[in-house]
Amino acid sequence: MIFSGVLMIIAIISLAVNGLQMGIDFTGGTLIEIGYQKAADLTELRNTLDTEGFSDATVQNFGTSKDVLIRLKPHEGVSSADLSTKVLEAINKTTAEPASVRRVEFVGPQVGDDLAEDGFLALLYSTICILIYIAWRFEWKFSVGAVLATIHDVVVTLGLFSILGLEFDLTVLAAVLALIGYSLNDTIVVYDRIRENFRLMRNKSTEEIMNISVNVTLSRTIMTSLTVILVLLSLFFLGGEVLRGFSIVLLFGVFFGTYSSIFIASPMALLLGISPEDLMIPVKEGAEIDHRP
Repeated sequence: MIFSGVLMIIAIISLAVNGLQMGIDFTGGTLIEIGYQKAADLTELRNTLDTEGFSDATVQNFGTSKDVLIRLKPHEGVSSADLSTKVLEAINKTTAEPASVRRVEFVGPQVGDDLAEDGFLALLYSTICILIYIAWRFEWKFSVGAVLATIHDVVVTLGLFSILGLEFDLTVLAAVLALIGYSLNDTIVVYDRIRENFRLMRNKSTEEIMNISVNVTLSRTIMTSLTVILVLLSLFFLGGEVLRGFSIVLLFGVFFGTYSSIFIASPMALLLGISPEDLMIPVKEGAEIDHRP
């Protein structure tokens, strides 16, 4: 709990002081499509733009390997036309084959204030629904533990992005939402086994039952997480620059999601006073004689 608390404090301070490095999806900017006669070297293009002062540029293939899409954040006092001219001049300085501009347009932020507010409300409503579902399916003390563990995973992951100064765009946002689902799923698996053992192991203490339940699910949790991590490592090393942020979020998210299911969700329920009596199926008085003739 102390370790998790320190991580949360560091993440919150970094988010409050540094904030997140928002991508063009949130800030808007200029979109430039260029074409080559041969396949474009995206790594070389990124290095060139970075050297020429366009370090915020997002470079990716568009359709074919010969077509490239460059997205730039707004530059103070520079129009889209002037910006595209400067970018094209910077690119053609170091390449033997000149690039041709296909189109230039200004793109507004895809996530405006209204959409951001609606997204926050949707997240709030979904959290409330999760609380209600887990409270109905298990017990309210479990629901509080699950939500706190999920909040821990999201805040720590966002704090990591803030500390490292990584770009936060719509792809990363999608990864954060996937992280919430993964973390909750892992937590519910542990909770389900705890509930079963509460009803089976009448002669053990609450702490012993929870330790046994976590240990029983540990092999399943580790194998699932390692399998997902192998896929994410492939995305990180082979998926290119576009999927880099997505894979980073889920790599850390899977680790923290597994960690929180074991060390936060269950202990939080224990601190709230969960006990086997809370999950016992009530016995109907006289049930043993209901089926007698």
